[in-house]
Amino acid sequence: MATQPGAAHAHTALRSDARSWFESLRDRICAAFEAIEDEAARSGTQILPGHEAPGRFTRTSWQRPVEDGLSGTDGGGGVMSVMRGRVFEKVGVNVSTVQGEFSPEFRKTIPGAAEDPRFFATGISLVAHMCSPLVPAAHFNTRMIITTEGWFGGGGDITPMFPQSAEAQEDAATFHQAFREACTKHDPEYYPRFKAWCDEYFHLPHRGEPRGLGGIFYDRHRTGSAQADFSFTQDVGLAFLHAFPEIVRRRMHEHWTPEQREAQLIRRGRYVEFNLLHDRGTLFGLKTGGHTEAILMSMPPEVKWP
Repeated sequence: MATQPGAAHAHTALRSDARSWFESLRDRICAAFEAIEDEAARSGTQILPGHEAPGRFTRTSWQRPVEDGLSGTDGGGGVMSVMRGRVFEKVGVNVSTVQGEFSPEFRKTIPGAAEDPRFFATGISLVAHMCSPLVPAAHFNTRMIITTEGWFGGGGDITPMFPQSAEAQEDAATFHQAFREACTKHDPEYYPRFKAWCDEYFHLPHRGEPRGLGGIFYDRHRTGSAQADFSFTQDVGLAFLHAFPEIVRRRMHEHWTPEQREAQLIRRGRYVEFNLLHDRGTLFGLKTGGHTEAILMSMPPEVKWP
């Protein structure tokens, strides 16, 4: 893809660095999660049937088909990393780098795409659904997108199965504190603004309730310094890498009951409803020729609606 003019030029210069960062963060997260699986196997945590062995990630690469009139161009692709184990019932950590043209109907909704429909996007996306109903589910993603403009976006949120419990409140406090520190390092106004945005975004309007206990969310983030915005996005990724494994280790040895498992499966339905009805990342992936299995990786392996 040719270098885009104007505001996107500084972001274009970061294409290789951003892609490398997202891929290296993927490797670090996968290694951290596999280490948790090994710890659980040694300590004999409670398991689900069929989840006796410590999990390992399986990686599957995919290529984006070019169906947008750019004959002879490379549409990019990505790698889907999925693990099922003793602690993680299903966790996916995906990275992708894609480019092409937005469809005529979709380009109207993307900044800078009406003038020039070409785009470049690179990022990482993670969703973890846990075997134990006492270990919260979590979501995290960060990305860089370039049209005639350029920006970063992302964030993460935590979804305990019993959000009113003291344990869930403690876990959410750990999660939020990590993001608060990452945000404050760059701008003291970031955390309250991005926390409020997360609360607004991860809300189920048809149920009138939040998906979980929040985190941060930011999108179309450009301060005038692409490098500073990239540095902030890196710190957001490190915050998740440090906070979520701590929370998992805190809860993975606690005993849970069949009744708690049943409640977990019902609450997971909220996750499915949000991702299929409201999630921007799901829409972006489907509208830009992304890999369907990678896009729907966020779906839990088992779910119930009462």
